[in-house]
Amino acid sequence: MRALSCLVLVLGCIGSGAVAGEAEQAAARTVITRQAEAFGRDDAPTAYAQAAPAIRQIFPNADLFLGMVRNQYQPVYRHRSFVFGQARDLGDTSVSQTVAIQDETGTDWTAEYTLERQSDGEWRITGCRLTKAPGTSA
Repeated sequence: MRALSCLVLVLGCIGSGAVAGEAEQAAARTVITRQAEAFGRDDAPTAYAQAAPAIRQIFPNADLFLGMVRNQYQPVYRHRSFVFGQARDLGDTSVSQTVAIQDETGTDWTAEYTLERQSDGEWRITGCRLTKAPGTSA
């Protein structure tokens, strides 16, 4: 857990873009949390609703989306811990949010979520890049 805390601190100090404002950080964290909790309940419709339209075009229904996450993003789908790092502005309507994740087996991961504000003002997830945390062996 100490390594996870250090990772969050390091990730908060690196990267490009300005630190996102409090409202954007709160909105991003709310959407990501809503989706992560939905994964934990296998609630495909709620998890799918947090995805941006471009993601929903690739995965035209909630069950396909949940299946992809289950197979390709297992640490996001099921985890022991989920700790938010710093959010960064990527422009007027986009934000990046780092999350330190520990999977069910104790392996540390870094998820870099990108979100975009939609025309209705709601934030939706446009992507998630998942990598093993530095120093984590396979």
